[in-house]
Amino acid sequence: MQCQGLQAQQAQRALAVPRAAACRALPTAKQAALGGGAAIAARSTRKPQARRAAGQRVQAIVAEPPEATTIETFPRGSHWQVHKFGGTCVAAAERIDNICRYLVDGGDAAKGGQTAEQQVVVVSAMGSHPSSPVKVTDLLINMVSKAANQDQEFLLDLNALQKKHVECAEALLGPGKELNTFVARLLEDIANLKAMLQAISIAGMATDAFEEFVVGHGELWCAQLTAARCRQLGADCQFMDTREVLVVSPTADGNSVDVHYEASNARLDEWGQRHGVPKIIVATGFIAKNTQGQVTTLKRNGSDYSATIIGALFRSGHITIWTDVDGVYSADPRKVPESVCLKQLSYHEAWELSYFGANVLHPRTTLPAMKYGIPITIRNFFNLPAPGTVISDEEALVAGVDHVGVKGFATIDSVSLINVEGTGMVGVPGTAAAIFSVMRDQNVNVIMISQASSEHSVCFAVKTTDTEKALAALNKRFEEAIRAGRISAVEALRDCCVLAAVGQKMASRRGVAATMFEALAKSNINIRAIAQGSSEYNITTIIDQRDAVKALRAVHGRFYMDALPIGVGLIGPGLIGGTFLQQMNEQIEKLREEYHLDLRVLGIASSRQMLLSDGGVDLASWHEEFSGQGQPLDYGRFADHLANNYVPNTVIIDCTASEDPSEMYLEWMRKGIHIITPNKKMNSGPLARYTQLKQHQRESFMHYFYEGTVGAGLPIIATLQHLIGSGDRIERIEGIFSGTLSYIFNTFGADRAFSDVVAEAKALGYTEPDPRDDLAGMDVARKVTILARECGMNVELASVPVQSLVPEPLRDVKSADEYMQRLPEFDGDMAKQAAEAEAAGECLRYVGVVDVKNGRGSVELQRYPKDHPFAQLSGSDNIIAFTTQRYSKQPLIVRGPGAGAEVTAGGVFSDLLRLAAYLGAPS
Repeated sequence: MQCQGLQAQQAQRALAVPRAAACRALPTAKQAALGGGAAIAARSTRKPQARRAAGQRVQAIVAEPPEATTIETFPRGSHWQVHKFGGTCVAAAERIDNICRYLVDGGDAAKGGQTAEQQVVVVSAMGSHPSSPVKVTDLLINMVSKAANQDQEFLLDLNALQKKHVECAEALLGPGKELNTFVARLLEDIANLKAMLQAISIAGMATDAFEEFVVGHGELWCAQLTAARCRQLGADCQFMDTREVLVVSPTADGNSVDVHYEASNARLDEWGQRHGVPKIIVATGFIAKNTQGQVTTLKRNGSDYSATIIGALFRSGHITIWTDVDGVYSADPRKVPESVCLKQLSYHEAWELSYFGANVLHPRTTLPAMKYGIPITIRNFFNLPAPGTVISDEEALVAGVDHVGVKGFATIDSVSLINVEGTGMVGVPGTAAAIFSVMRDQNVNVIMISQASSEHSVCFAVKTTDTEKALAALNKRFEEAIRAGRISAVEALRDCCVLAAVGQKMASRRGVAATMFEALAKSNINIRAIAQGSSEYNITTIIDQRDAVKALRAVHGRFYMDALPIGVGLIGPGLIGGTFLQQMNEQIEKLREEYHLDLRVLGIASSRQMLLSDGGVDLASWHEEFSGQGQPLDYGRFADHLANNYVPNTVIIDCTASEDPSEMYLEWMRKGIHIITPNKKMNSGPLARYTQLKQHQRESFMHYFYEGTVGAGLPIIATLQHLIGSGDRIERIEGIFSGTLSYIFNTFGADRAFSDVVAEAKALGYTEPDPRDDLAGMDVARKVTILARECGMNVELASVPVQSLVPEPLRDVKSADEYMQRLPEFDGDMAKQAAEAEAAGECLRYVGVVDVKNGRGSVELQRYPKDHPFAQLSGSDNIIAFTTQRYSKQPLIVRGPGAGAEVTAGGVFSDLLRLAAYLGAPS
């Protein structure tokens, strides 16, 4: 008890200090008046009659009586413009001053905008500001809670409130009459609040009426400050305590209020008789009186609601809700950075978006404006040039309004999908009624409902916090039906999210739902449940919570972005990868402008380091960024960076010849990342791994493109897949698949030594640093394996016989130089084969063969007549012949450059464009 008493005394002293400071801030002539107010605060435990008398003495000294008026009916009409300023806008003296100057100067009329003949200004309580982090309404609510818990710290909170408002008044108003008047009223209110809170503390409880009286004071003080400053700036301005005008009664659920317009209109007329019709009225938001004359609040979003109610009472021409964002966005900009500020919303669209958590007016807030067709504009006071978002059913009010069917997307996080199913539900009336009656009785809000026409099951979404309560109640209600087997399951799918698309013009517009679901499918996102009403204003889906942000970005990008975004992660920025980046840089602007394709390189990785970027690497200077900002390679982080980026479509391009990246393909695809590669290691590697990857590709909407694995930039894989997909039957594939060996045998003949031709090819850069890598034939064997598997053959690389052109004694020599020095020793054998072929009118060619009929592949040196297409090659060209059921008499031939960085990178780029077409880029 002694500790509690000491704490209270300290709090009392803390409260007294700012009051003394406030007194010293007033001019000497007003000290007696302020002293009266201070005396009220100091003697707050006196009887109410004494306090009221003291308060009357203060008001008699500092307040001037209102002028008499003969107004009987307050003039209403479109000449009134209503402005509502939220807590952020009035959080500090300089912000209130900016508001007042804006109003007194005529608002947008000063810049040639809409003229406001008369203005009603509705203000919230002061919000948090860096110079004063106290958020007034929150502090008032906490004070009531502390007092009810007999925590004497409410006195310190009261002191903080007084200090915040005194300091704001001094900075805003400066010394003089307006400051004196405001501080006197403030101190009287503080004294009354202190007395009430002490009474609550003594009782150890707080009634709703007490709490609502306390929490509305922030609006009172802020409105008084704003009105005083407007008067200082020369405006004809009056303060309106909306408790004198608005009459409301609570709704049945207690979460909002209904307005008594007849009584409120009569009160407005009475207010006009007392105060006249000023140019500017500064009114309190959030507070009103009930039908019994008791002070109450307008509950959740009450300040916005009071603004639209006043707009309806005044029959105003426009209502502007001023905040700290530019308007209503097509999606949450914190989750979708490329969301756009909407120009216009209908009232119904605003309702739908607000229900799903978008930063829009509460549905009930729009009703008074909708009743009289008053447009509402959401604007940013900290960005006045921004036009904001107009909420109205009259689109003509907004020039250049777009006509996108879907206006916006929103989510409700942390929901559970509850499913009730059983054969005993089919055709039984009242089952759904019983389910939702249980939810009503448990006070569980149902967010979404979905039922198929079979009536076998009903599923609905509830907040995660209500899941266990809902399940327990349903199991109890249907206990007998569950025991009898009529209901087979009452279960919950947890960790879900509601995703909704909203738009009035979605109604009867074909393809909207298909486009939305296609965007989700192509982003590898599974849909758990779907609901759409006959009004078609809203399409709602249930998805896994972990996919919430990705899904939001995917559907938003599909409907709203001018260009389809694709995030690229490149592994292997060597010769081929570097050439690919150069080609992309040269084409990136054209692709955006002409093909509406937005390519962004989000990451580059070598065998040792990686560069990660959120917005995209500058392709003109990627070398410098990579060397200067690179970090140690981590494939896991690299993939997560792409999978979790705000770009909804991502792809990893593997331009290496390494085994390591290919082992990660399946894991990356499961994260929702597409794969493009010229790397042959996956498709010619272990058959089980290859089969698993292809199975996942077929079962998901993930794409895996690998044209560059066989013919560099030649359409070998695409041609084969087209033949098979169109129903043709492949009989045989035969070709010269190596550009290096093509050049060697196009050049080699009876008149030249084989070793000289190999040395020439090496000097020209056609071979690997060690020519044995080409002459051993394993590269061709990998391509044969890849093609055989495309034809449905279960072939392992080791089962493909390969004729190596590296002499047996030279296969194990230590270096390429030693190999080249000793190669002339074996020219005789190759010269003999060339001479025999020449004598027969033939030539030598190193080919790979896929014999589908006999189920085998091979790599070998063969002889062809000189009029054969394979004998007509020049340079390093490749040639592939497809013998099929349709092309049996004359094979289908594909011929062209099959090696080199330019054509291989071009093949990779072609696969990227193919992926873009699958993802929805215009053709």
